[in-house]
Formats: sequence, structure tokens, C-alpha cells
Amino acid sequence: MSSTDDPIARFTKMATDDPDNELAHYRLGQLLLEAKQYDGAIASFRRTLELSPQFSKVYSLLAQTYNAQGNRDEALRTAEAGFKIALERGDNMPREEMARLITDLGGTVPVVTPTTPLQLGGTTPSREAGGGFRCERPTCAYGAQARQLPKPPTADEDGRRIHASVCAGCWNDWLRNFSIKVINELRLDLSTDRGQAEYDKYMREFFGLEQPAG
Repeated sequence: MSSTDDPIARFTKMATDDPDNELAHYRLGQLLLEAKQYDGAIASFRRTLELSPQFSKVYSLLAQTYNAQGNRDEALRTAEAGFKIALERGDNMPREEMARLITDLGGTVPVVTPTTPLQLGGTTPSREAGGGFRCERPTCAYGAQARQLPKPPTADEDGRRIHASVCAGCWNDWLRNFSIKVINELRLDLSTDRGQAEYDKYMREFFGLEQPAG
């Protein structure tokens, strides 16, 4: 198998060539975790968090990796820290994952008492107090400056999901920067079904829409 056919080799190269590419480090960590290469996975996830400290899903994966490695204390500490971030951001799925892990490890899950209802997912955009658009991408850096795209960027269900939950700034970050890296580094041919499926998969991961629309 050539290095171009080996996902771990591809993403290692992406992360090495561009140390600030959070998507490359994130995906590399996932692959290394699946391969039970725990030390490497931990390093990749920690680098992802250095670049995107609010990326709650990474805390969940990092905690799972520590647990698989047999490091209960670090797994519990990481899950507790990530749970708080997921709660603050309204990231339900990572929060639930870490709550289960905290319980399994013998810890105490903090009581969830949000002061305002959390609007998550669905087909309508969630809003911050004052009417601003609330981007649900785990690593959104635009905060109160986030604004909604004027229309869905693509005429499919993924496009509608992005319009409902991802801000224009994050979409532009993907379109002008990360999508180009994915196409070039993975040598994707978007004229093929396989190339388009790979592209769509990494796009959903970038935006935190990990499961295809069903």
C-alpha cells in the first residue's frame, strides 16, 4: 500500500505540512484511536485542542483514548473539563458522551441547570440573546459577530443543515481554505461519486455535522 492509500500517512503528512490545520490533527487522532495507537492519538487530540480549545467533541475522544490506555484519572479529568465546555456551548452529543464516561469511571456528572433553553439542531437557526445568529460549529471563532448565510450554500439536505446551524464566517473558512486543503492533500476527484463522498464527509466533520442527513 502506498502512502497515498494509507489514511494515517495522508493525515500525518497534512498535519506535518500544516501544523495549524485543526481538521488534519482531529482526523489523524480519530484514525490513530481506531488503530489503538493511543500515544499518537493523544498527541493529535491535544494539538487540536491547542488550536481549538472549545472543540468539545475532541475532549470526548481524548477522554476515551486515555480510558482505553488505562489512564483513568486523566480520562476523568478530561471528560469533566469537556463536559463543562459542551454544556456552555450547547453541544448535546459530546456532553452526553462525556456524562456516560464520567459515570462509568465513577465520577459525578454535574447537574445540568441551564438558565435559558438551548436551541440545538432542527431546521431553524438558533439565536443568541439580542437576535444574533448562534453558530453551532464546535470551533466557531466568530461569537457575537456570527451571521447567517443568506441562503443554503448547496441545494441538498446538507446545504439546508449548514444554513440552519453554521455561520457565514465558518462556511467561508471551509470554502476558501480547508476544502482546498482536503481536495489537494487527499487528491480528490470531485467528478467521481467516491471523491464527492469523501469531500462531503470531511465537510460534515469540519462543521460538526458528523452524520449524513437522513
